[in-house]
Amino acid sequence: MQNGQFGIYVHWPFCASKCPYCDFNSHVAETIDHQAWRDAYKREISFYADLTRGRTVTSVFFGGGTPSLMEPETAKVVIDEIQKNWRISNDCEITLEANPTSVETDKFRSFRVAGVNRVSIGVQSLNEQDLHFLGRQHDAGQARAAIESAQKVFERYSFDLIYARPQQTVKEWEAELREAIAIGADHLSVYQLTIEKGTPFYMRHERGDFKIPDEEVAGDLYETTQAILEEAGMPAYEVSNHARPGAESQHNLTYWRYTDYVGVGPGAHGRLTINGIKQATRGHRAPDIWLEKVSAQGHGSHDFESLSARDRFTECLMMGLRLAEGIPVARLEEEGGAKIDTLLSLQKIKALQGEGLLGFDGLTLKVTKDGLQRLNGVLQYLL
Repeated sequence: MQNGQFGIYVHWPFCASKCPYCDFNSHVAETIDHQAWRDAYKREISFYADLTRGRTVTSVFFGGGTPSLMEPETAKVVIDEIQKNWRISNDCEITLEANPTSVETDKFRSFRVAGVNRVSIGVQSLNEQDLHFLGRQHDAGQARAAIESAQKVFERYSFDLIYARPQQTVKEWEAELREAIAIGADHLSVYQLTIEKGTPFYMRHERGDFKIPDEEVAGDLYETTQAILEEAGMPAYEVSNHARPGAESQHNLTYWRYTDYVGVGPGAHGRLTINGIKQATRGHRAPDIWLEKVSAQGHGSHDFESLSARDRFTECLMMGLRLAEGIPVARLEEEGGAKIDTLLSLQKIKALQGEGLLGFDGLTLKVTKDGLQRLNGVLQYLL
């Protein structure tokens, strides 16, 4: 979608250590040439700007890895380069992911001066024992201190929590959620712990070193999450994200509403409409290879992939049904290049409506609250 929200995602691939549950493109490096990374980011931003002239940036997101480990000067250089190459909306949201260690939170004010106006903190748990299990480098006290620091420095902030941890009870999770609400965030990202192949947790879980809650308990934990946060005025606007009205992550809405965004950095993905054709972009994952490619050719991306109408429709549906607001039928038809009754089986839609999992009024398609909990099954059935 060439009109509407337009975001820039910037991937910082380095972490101080690798969390055992993480399957993101993150790496531990002994030394980092920050100037080389600044230069490479500038070159790749310029490359993508040449392909998207005239667009207005509505959000920038520094993700990773752990972007709070970068020098604030790097964030400033990136933001300045974006402002130089595109128009920036007056309310442009510029988010930086951060971990709650004191080394990183001490840099909050410098990141604010650099232009960051929103921070997303990887708290993951307010329970000391579970933080240790998750391999986090901070303790619960540092987590609370980081949130307090964010409150003083940034207009907007969010933090993440992971539930369905080993031996976690509904009562314990309810207490943790209520503490999170009391801390005062306007936005919470709440994820169920999943065991991903290729991670240390996968091997340990296969060996039987630990067990995660079964499906029934995980369902109870999910329903508790929805009830408590909705009662607190922070309903789910997406499967795993809760916010007070107006505090939603504008950058993530760019993904879920299937509008265009640039992906800068190693492994970063993008979706760009160029000359009316939606292109999928993907940077080389390995940081060293990405740097070499940028130096040699001005960007570190693999060859672009032109997406078919069916591809675009499928992606638009899969992303949009994650949202409580659902998807306008006109958007599905725009991406799919056909009427809704050609793109989807109306019989399947009616069957899901009958089970209370899907809503469809001819103008908007959206899952119900029960449907959100069973989203994978709903999508599998529809597609």
